[in-house]
Amino acid sequence: MRSTQLFSKLASLLLALSFLFSVIAQKPVKNESFNKVLDDYYEEGLILRPMNATSRGDYRYNDLLPNDISAPYLLKQHNYYVKYQKLLSVFKGKDLSSFDKISYDIIQFQIELALEKEKLHLEYMPVNQFRSLPNVLPSLGSGADIQPFKTVKDYENWLKRVNAFTDWADTAIANCNKGIAIGMVLPKALVIKVIPQLEAQTVTDTLKNIFYGPVKNMPSSFSDNEKANIRSAYLSALNNTIIPAYKKLADYFKNVYLPKSRSTAGLSAMPNGAEIYQHLIKDFTTTNKKPEEIYETGLKEVDRITNEIEKLKIQIGFKGTVRELYDYTLTDKKFFPFKTDEQILDSFSSILPRIEPNLKRLFNIVPKTQFAVRAIDKFKASTSAANYQSGTTDGSRPGFFNVPIVDATKYNSVGMESLFAHEAIPGHHFQISLQQENMDLPKARKFYNNSAFAEGWGLYAESLGDELGLYKDPYQKLAAYQSELFRSIRLVVDVGMHTGKLTREEAIKYMMDKGGRAEQPSVSEVERYMANPAQALAYKTGELKIKELKAKYQKNLGVKFNIKSFHDAILSGGAMPLVVFERYMDNWAASQK
Repeated sequence: MRSTQLFSKLASLLLALSFLFSVIAQKPVKNESFNKVLDDYYEEGLILRPMNATSRGDYRYNDLLPNDISAPYLLKQHNYYVKYQKLLSVFKGKDLSSFDKISYDIIQFQIELALEKEKLHLEYMPVNQFRSLPNVLPSLGSGADIQPFKTVKDYENWLKRVNAFTDWADTAIANCNKGIAIGMVLPKALVIKVIPQLEAQTVTDTLKNIFYGPVKNMPSSFSDNEKANIRSAYLSALNNTIIPAYKKLADYFKNVYLPKSRSTAGLSAMPNGAEIYQHLIKDFTTTNKKPEEIYETGLKEVDRITNEIEKLKIQIGFKGTVRELYDYTLTDKKFFPFKTDEQILDSFSSILPRIEPNLKRLFNIVPKTQFAVRAIDKFKASTSAANYQSGTTDGSRPGFFNVPIVDATKYNSVGMESLFAHEAIPGHHFQISLQQENMDLPKARKFYNNSAFAEGWGLYAESLGDELGLYKDPYQKLAAYQSELFRSIRLVVDVGMHTGKLTREEAIKYMMDKGGRAEQPSVSEVERYMANPAQALAYKTGELKIKELKAKYQKNLGVKFNIKSFHDAILSGGAMPLVVFERYMDNWAASQK
């Protein structure tokens, strides 16, 4: 018995040392002058993108809202990238450590991508229903998001920031007119969704306007005089800045832009559409894959996962077709147990205690950043997807798993476990928090993210559900398969629409037929791809890369492969373009030998 216990302790020690040595092998041996360039690149970048600073808990620029679609701003941004491209070129070919080489390649990729994007004039389409400044600003100004409202200075900062929105709105209209002139316009189906979002912010009843939220919830520590001044200033901002700007945008999109919008869905219908789409594929997948390659991968994955679902259907004992099984999960009352928003949020929160014991079997390192579940603002819940919003490393704000709830009684419980694994733990909360908490990373890497890495990890995290103790209910397992199938369908639908293979209506039908999704969610998803081309390709592309590397290392390392060390290596390195990520992980695998 003692020899067995001793062997077990030695084995545990060896595993721990293996992880320690793998981390040490990629610890930074810093080139000070190189890292000074990285630090300057990061700091100057925050001035260009101050809301990024706010989201990271850096409140130095909370009063700034740059007009990031204007010609002067774009020139300033161009000069910024050219400046750092030249500064980085000094270090090309020099003896940088393996750690610094990774940093170099990440920043170089960002700069090249940004300079390529300039030529495409995407600023001519600055507004969409999915994510653009007009639908981000209300959340910021609500007092329940990343913009802090704790001090009088905080309130003053927000007034300065929101007052700059007038210039942005005027520039947006001017840019849209430039787009109209060359046929670079949004699809009509999206414009129809944009208009009510803009109109929702023109509510003149102060108490019902989302921007008035911070006034209704002023800290009790404020003096009566301070409260009176803030109330007066916010009323003025609402009546003289916010409401007029949103009304101007709403009127423009309804009366001018809508008649000029296009009936087509994809980028191929626009001038330089193919070039724009190829750039966006590179941006979101961090690869040089061609649309057709991605499309074919999607078709193959749809067939493979559908076969797995067929097998599960037999195990469940369901007598109908797969499509009938999908319909059953979409309609049977037992899958709609909720009556209130709070019940849904509590149900999500209850998943964490269930998986915590098993997390230790898969990870050596876990984040310190706190975590919480909350509902998305009602005004945009119907057009939003569940998402994760990172917390701050100082503990002042937790990471949030944001859940869109339109009607609690119509919220489907099927898929809650895989969604939690993806958006929360061990998905985005682990990946983003551990990256931000890693003190070895320069800030330019600590706060860098890309969709292929982040969403690839999120989808990969869903595949760990069985090992985490999830999916014991076969319908939750079905939902996990459907989630993976959904991301594969995206490869077909996104590429199909933007290369002219599929219309909007055909894309919606394909999603409903192959994925078993209801019509309204399918419409929302397809219109998301129309508004944000290629972003949906990132999930499956990133997940397949992680699984490809995992299989390669399991084969090459044999008994030396340790799943905890593999996961920790991915998370400790932070987000990288996939081509850089593969080299980094190959270095890790070499260290395991």
